[in-house]
Amino acid sequence: MHRLFTPLLFASALLAQNDWTQPFPAHRVIDNVYYVGSAGLASYLITSPQGHILINSSLATSPTLIGKSVEDLGFRFADIKILLISHAHGDHCAGSQRIKAETDAQYMVMDADVPEIEDGGKSNFHYATNEDLLYAPMKVDRVLHDGDQVKLGGNVLTAHLTPGHTKGCTTWTWKAREGGKAYDVVVVGSPNVNPGYQLLKNAKYPNMAADYERTFRVLKSLKCDIFLGAHGDYYGMAAKVKRPGPNQFLDPEGYRAYVADREKAFRAELARQR
Repeated sequence: MHRLFTPLLFASALLAQNDWTQPFPAHRVIDNVYYVGSAGLASYLITSPQGHILINSSLATSPTLIGKSVEDLGFRFADIKILLISHAHGDHCAGSQRIKAETDAQYMVMDADVPEIEDGGKSNFHYATNEDLLYAPMKVDRVLHDGDQVKLGGNVLTAHLTPGHTKGCTTWTWKAREGGKAYDVVVVGSPNVNPGYQLLKNAKYPNMAADYERTFRVLKSLKCDIFLGAHGDYYGMAAKVKRPGPNQFLDPEGYRAYVADREKAFRAELARQR
């Protein structure tokens, strides 16, 4: 989550944000990469003749919207063969049960997030006691580790562990081609420190601050041409989609600025808590 909420309002905000359920026109980002999410929750379809990869199932109610976007683009929802997520928060994974049931896609999740996915969020270090934020438990088909590759129909995605926001928060990278050129695509999992997160002396997540440090090292090391993220507002999606001409999502400078801004916010919060 990128917006800032007071802790008391955060739980209700998770469930009530209008743009999380507001439809947004499905569109091609680059090459065979398509946006199929809502106005506020990003989902990406990476296509191939052998089947498709979907990143982020979003809310429990989101598969209807995602499915319509996929079909509006001329693809079959049933052809989704692999389901990935950014991290184990319900706004990115609660729809997985339904998508799995309707497509029989292989559900692949970063190792440190697997316990939460398989118990429906009950082992989350911060939100476990809030029943409104839990979701249907799901069996993971493939446990991913940092640096693992996910391959389908010529697409090769790499899973980068970028922990802190969740223990297994994942940033996805791969190569896309446009006009004879190769571009580095990055889908940022989340580098944000949510309201109420205890960065230091956290018995449920002792290495939380160190994990955020790791995340920023990883994010700063990645090559990025096409900047995407778990929420469209990470990368200014609504404005970029209106830009004329090709490659309107080409934004390496925006990526670096976003990572720098989020690291600055993390360090300010860390200093405050110290």
